[in-house]
Amino acid sequence: MLGLHEVMLRREVELTGLSEAEVKAKLTLSLEIMKRATERGLTADIKSVSGLIGGDAKKVREHSERTKSVCGSLMSRAISRAMAVLEVNAAMGKIVAAPTAGSSGVVPGVLLTVAEEFALDDAALIKGLLTAGAVGFIITRNATVSGAEGGCQAETGSAAAMAAAAVVEMMGGSPPAALHAAAICLQNVLGLVCDPIAGLVEVPCEHRNALGAANALISAEMALAGVASIIPFDEVVEAMYRVGHSLPCELRETALGGLAGTPTGQRIKKVLF
Repeated sequence: MLGLHEVMLRREVELTGLSEAEVKAKLTLSLEIMKRATERGLTADIKSVSGLIGGDAKKVREHSERTKSVCGSLMSRAISRAMAVLEVNAAMGKIVAAPTAGSSGVVPGVLLTVAEEFALDDAALIKGLLTAGAVGFIITRNATVSGAEGGCQAETGSAAAMAAAAVVEMMGGSPPAALHAAAICLQNVLGLVCDPIAGLVEVPCEHRNALGAANALISAEMALAGVASIIPFDEVVEAMYRVGHSLPCELRETALGGLAGTPTGQRIKKVLF
C-alpha cells in the first residue's frame, strides 16, 4: 500500500511535470522558511503591527525550560513553535501558509518538534509535508480550509488534521492510521467559530494554532496506538463542511460575533481603527 506521501508526490510530478527531486527541492525551500519562522518567533522581539500579539511564544518556551511544564517538553515545544509562526505572520514576516496564513503555525510547530524529539532528518520532514499536503488537498477538494467559509474548524482544524496525518507517517504509521488521525483531529473541533478581534488574524488565532498543535499530537498518538475514527475521514470532512455552512455569518471571520463581538473585542477594534 502506498503511503499518502507517495501518492501526493506522484500527483505533483504528474500535474507539474517536475521530477521527484524538483518537487522535493521546492518542499525543502518551504521547510527552510518554516524553520526560520519558528526560530525568529522564539528568539527575536516580535510585535504585531496592531500590538495585540508578540512575545507570548517566547514566554511559553522559556517557562517550560526553567520550570516543570504541565504539558511536558514535547507538547510545550510544539505549541510555542506554533505560536511563534503566528507572531511572525502578524508582524508581516515570511511564513508558509499551510494551509492558510491564519493557521500557519500548526504544521511547522508539530512537524519540527516531532523531528527534533525523535532525531528525524529533513527527508522525514519532507515526507511529512507531502502527507500534510495530501490531507489538505482532500479537504480543499471536498470542503474548505477557509475560516470565512467554514469557521476556524476549517482553518486551524484542517491544519491540525494535516499535521496529525503527517506525524503518523513520519513515525511509520500506515496510511489508514494517518487518515484516522486526521479524522479524529477534525472531529475534535467541529463547530469551532472564526472570530478574529478587530478582523486581524492575531487573537484568538495564535492561541488556536497552539490548540491545533496539541490536537494534532493527541490525535496522532491515538491513531498510532490503533485507535480508529468510527466515522471515515471523507465523511468527517463532509460533516465539517456542512457544519461550517450552518454557522451564522457572524461566526465566520466577519469579526462581528464570538470573541470579536465582546465588549472588549469591540473596544479594541475602536482603538485600532
